[in-house]
Amino acid sequence: MAQGAAKQILLVEDSPSLARVYREYLRGDALAITHVESGGDALMEMSQKDYDAVILDLRLPDMDGLEVLAQMRERGISAAAVVITAHGSVNVAVDAMRAGAVDFLMKPFNADRLKITLENAIERQSLRQVVKSLSQQFDRDRFFGFIGASLPMQSVYRTIENAAPSKATVFITGESGTGKEVCAQAIHQNSPRAKGPFISINCGAIPKDLIESEIFGHKRGAFTGAVADREGAAAMADGGTLFLDEICEMDLRLQTKLLRFIQTGTIQKVGGSTPQSVDVRFICATNKNPLKAVEDGAFREDLYYRLHVVPIHMPPLRDRGEDVILIANTLLEEYTKEEGKSFKGFGKGAVEAIERFDWPGNVRQLQNVIRNAVVLNDGDKLTRAMLPSEVLGNQSAGDRGAALAQPPSLPPVSDQPREIAGRDGMSRGTPATYPASDSAAIPHRSLTPYDIRPLWEVEREVIEDAITKCGGNIPRAAAFLEVSPSTLYRKRQSWSLLDQDDLPPAARPVDKVDH
Repeated sequence: MAQGAAKQILLVEDSPSLARVYREYLRGDALAITHVESGGDALMEMSQKDYDAVILDLRLPDMDGLEVLAQMRERGISAAAVVITAHGSVNVAVDAMRAGAVDFLMKPFNADRLKITLENAIERQSLRQVVKSLSQQFDRDRFFGFIGASLPMQSVYRTIENAAPSKATVFITGESGTGKEVCAQAIHQNSPRAKGPFISINCGAIPKDLIESEIFGHKRGAFTGAVADREGAAAMADGGTLFLDEICEMDLRLQTKLLRFIQTGTIQKVGGSTPQSVDVRFICATNKNPLKAVEDGAFREDLYYRLHVVPIHMPPLRDRGEDVILIANTLLEEYTKEEGKSFKGFGKGAVEAIERFDWPGNVRQLQNVIRNAVVLNDGDKLTRAMLPSEVLGNQSAGDRGAALAQPPSLPPVSDQPREIAGRDGMSRGTPATYPASDSAAIPHRSLTPYDIRPLWEVEREVIEDAITKCGGNIPRAAAFLEVSPSTLYRKRQSWSLLDQDDLPPAARPVDKVDH
């Protein structure tokens, strides 16, 4: 028997003389043996104490040993059972194994046989527990908001479980739509801070002039529009978790203040002079390569090493195997119920299309696709034809090649220049003449500003139209345009400055208030 802590053995034998023999057989093997003479006493003993193994005689005065095995299974007793019988037969052995025994011995047997059988039974039971534990870890298809049973996700689940009890900062990386905020929330919910607040700030969706106030708060009069004192996200997260999404978008000046906050645990409101102690657990996320951001000078190296304590990488949906269908089925069931539709699953063609698609927008894109199909269709099965064209890839490779081979058609060009009103109100009627192509197939053309609009004008029109259609919700418009919300904020700010340049000085807005 292997050395170490003494194994707890329960000997169930109604013959005192045989019990003494078995004890003698096992002497010196680092075993703590407890002897009882009946099945009832054995069950009572196992209900009060955990045993590694049970040596069980099948012939007992109060009940059959098979009944004891059945009771052990029913009560969830995990001790390895080795049964002993003087009436050995194949049928008895099979019945005992079916009832939960690990092995059996037929009387008479010698010391070596008992020792080896007991040692093997304990080792086998230990391996069963290991397999059960691993199965529980690797077979999970749900985990605190996540859906997925793939090996990459099982690794994420284990890392979350290990990191959650700590106060260490977690740095989550992954493509857009992979579930970085879900990961942050899972860490919070598994942590001792679960009853505290979870405050999320998207560093890329808020203009850099406002992000400091959003995180640290501000005092009344600190800047235009600061009409009252305001608590920031850091103070609101006191006792809980502060999640900083798109951390690599944070302005360098603010990164310095964040580093000081992490080091000292104190914050100072914009326009304030009194430091405030705050107890938060930091979780950060980015869809960029943070080391590349450090190399490019966009992210402070000392801040990176302060935050990058426990890294978690969220795998893209294309690397998660059958998770895509598991998630799609869950979403279909959820959206069918919400929309009052009749879908009970996917058709074979739809499943194949979903599995083949790369999902560059990851889970967020899958959500939009399933929602779109459910809203616009109904039926018993969601078929391939109901999926959006972006997933189906209806255009064949040959069609795409032919389309690319055709030169783009140009609008008809008038010989007469048209008057175009510029930003200054002056007309621009002089045609812009562009040099002819080197190709003889394309004739020389004279184009006016009316024929080809400046790219920034087209871009502004598209963006403003998207924001209007989204009811003024810029992050939602950015999601449809497949750009970062910070991009839209920056462009709108630059357009605002251009618009202000056209105003007389007296009509321009005031940047700061006088104190």
